[in-house]
Amino acid sequence: MTAVRGVLLCPITMGLLMQSLFLLLLLLLLGSCLHPAAAFPKGCYPSEEEGLKTFRCSNAQLTEVPRDIPNDTNKLYLDFNQIPFLPRDAFRDLPLLLELDLSHNVIARIESGAFQGLAEHLHSLDLSSNRLVSVSKDAFSNLKARVNLSNNPWLCDCRLQELIRAVELAADSSAGIVCDSSTQEEHVGKAFLQVIADTDFCNGYKKTTDIAMLVTMFGWFAMVISYLVYYVRQNQEDARRHLEYLKSLPSKQRRSEESSTISTVV
Repeated sequence: MTAVRGVLLCPITMGLLMQSLFLLLLLLLLGSCLHPAAAFPKGCYPSEEEGLKTFRCSNAQLTEVPRDIPNDTNKLYLDFNQIPFLPRDAFRDLPLLLELDLSHNVIARIESGAFQGLAEHLHSLDLSSNRLVSVSKDAFSNLKARVNLSNNPWLCDCRLQELIRAVELAADSSAGIVCDSSTQEEHVGKAFLQVIADTDFCNGYKKTTDIAMLVTMFGWFAMVISYLVYYVRQNQEDARRHLEYLKSLPSKQRRSEESSTISTVV
């Protein structure tokens, strides 16, 4: 009877063991599927909107651009955070990105190459309501996206003029690009596009540079002329003194040295 029970229990034990192994394998598979989601920064989550893969990190208290963004993302929302600057290659692993919202951050600096890799597909870039004062046009090199630069404390100068000419502004955003400071005080508080309709900051800068160069060249020229005048006068003075010395000599020796002195002067 004991042997029969052992025979009956053995298949049951094997069945329970197989069932346990199956459950363990299932848990491992589920864990591996859930791992990428667990790696997302707190407050960030993926979704799908109008058939486009979207990644939202709005108001997530971020202080930098997160790294664990799915590389098939089409729309990325990083608005209402505390991101202070955009480093080089910040979005290089997002080749399919179409829209990028960085509005309402504290971005004050954008490194050259920050948007590298986005030129082919990106068509909308929102940088409104940040702390941008001055940005090189090179930061937007080859970028074809429509850019919103409104509501930033811009310094109106040649650099901003070059930037505005290098990018395509988003519709209805140009009026929000206002001079918070300027190389000319009367422009403060005015829309930048209104200001450059009458003022060419870069041309004025070029004129200032040209004038400085002319002043420098004139200074060097004056120094050369002064040296030449001094050199000629010094030689004339030395010759005069030598002639006076010769006059004090006996006549025969004087005539010989006078002819030598005259030939030297000539």
